[in-house]
Amino acid sequence: MIKVPFFDWAGLYNERAEDFARIANETLSEGGFILQKDVEEFEEKLARYVGARYAVGVSDGTNAILLGLRASGIKPGDEIIIASHSFIAAAQSIHFSGATPVPVELDEDDWLVSPEAIEAAITPKTRAIMPVHVNGRVCKMDRILEIATRHGLEVFEDSAQAMGARFDGMGAGTIGRWGTYSFYPSKTLGCFGDAGGFVTNDQDLYERVRAMRNHGANKEKSIPLNVDVWGTNARLDNLHAAILNYKIGYYDEAITRRREIAQQYHNALEGVEGARLPPAPNADPRYFDIYQNYEFCHPLRDALRKYLADHQIGTIIQWGGFGIHQLGGLGMERNLPKTDRFFKESLLLPLNHIMTDDQVGHVVQKLRDFFSGGQR
Repeated sequence: MIKVPFFDWAGLYNERAEDFARIANETLSEGGFILQKDVEEFEEKLARYVGARYAVGVSDGTNAILLGLRASGIKPGDEIIIASHSFIAAAQSIHFSGATPVPVELDEDDWLVSPEAIEAAITPKTRAIMPVHVNGRVCKMDRILEIATRHGLEVFEDSAQAMGARFDGMGAGTIGRWGTYSFYPSKTLGCFGDAGGFVTNDQDLYERVRAMRNHGANKEKSIPLNVDVWGTNARLDNLHAAILNYKIGYYDEAITRRREIAQQYHNALEGVEGARLPPAPNADPRYFDIYQNYEFCHPLRDALRKYLADHQIGTIIQWGGFGIHQLGGLGMERNLPKTDRFFKESLLLPLNHIMTDDQVGHVVQKLRDFFSGGQR
């Protein structure tokens, strides 16, 4: 029987093992450990790829957000609006910047943050909106920017799952004042450990974040005597940067493959009674989705998940099946019925560029078998 793990961790390396081993050996044998040329080269490639003026490589996506918030002057008492349908990292970063995360409802056409819910949540304490571009699709940024401008708010983008996605030709992470990415191994552009990126068109913000990621030092590799910003250690390891330098060279191929698989899943599920699907790859010319995940909803989610597991197909219920507004111990409770319904029905199918045609075909066939009516 064909096996389809949700994510093939070993396959991530074995895909191009000889090249990865060569890069690691060259980098380490040269003593390239911390903030060497590979980091600067990757920052240049990242900025160019997404269409930003500046990029800073950092230790992970969470610290990328935190440094961006601190560099932007976010302070205790500020409120930042985010979608409840997002990973806890965004809310954690807001909390540790001193501000308060305010989770709001999603839109049911794309399951991203609802502009109407954003506007309804604005108070005199609101300082910023943080759209989270979940699953590789950009939020409704035209409407979000209009709301932000009208209310005098900042826009910061959590683009951890959306590097390379676009809206109206603008790259995710480059539309607001700044944006961030995650290069965790399972991301669309992943290395072999934690890593992240910060991008902006604002030179002052760039210089502050660049300094803050290295104990307050900016261009120097050791702490200068005139440190004027509180920093931390959030550096991108040079070995990870070297791997990312190589992988960004064939990143477009990986995205193309993801979009092909997403289209096959869409074709298999389109017309299934009760199924609620994400927008198809070419559903709207304004959007270019990279499909970090393929997430869809169905009332028979749990039965389908068991059926797929019985046929050696791995699936995931994203973030344990909870929106951040449901994490009562953190004090973010809200009444968000659309988000509640989403997490009761949503399921992630396996999707990554190293899947074989046979694996994709196996998933598609079993989806069709289940929904044909005779397998339940």
